[in-house]
Amino acid sequence: MRRQCSRSGCAEEAITTLSYQYARSLVWLDDLSDERDPHSYDLCQRHTARLSVPNGWRLEDRRSRRQLAYAVAPRLAG
Repeated sequence: MRRQCSRSGCAEEAITTLSYQYARSLVWLDDLSDERDPHSYDLCQRHTARLSVPNGWRLEDRRSRRQLAYAVAPRLAG
């Protein structure tokens, strides 16, 4: 079953899963998880490529090499 991007108003197919830990100011990008998790967000290619994290936060991209071949480097806020 195809999963839709979690961003409001976006009908594109999700390709990555974003999760975070607020206490550590850390964001993770992973390949799309097998099941939807209410504590994470599924993102399409466009929203993954445009992702930026708040100042002082760290982004860890843990996607497979195959996914990274098509990705655009994420931007950091600030």
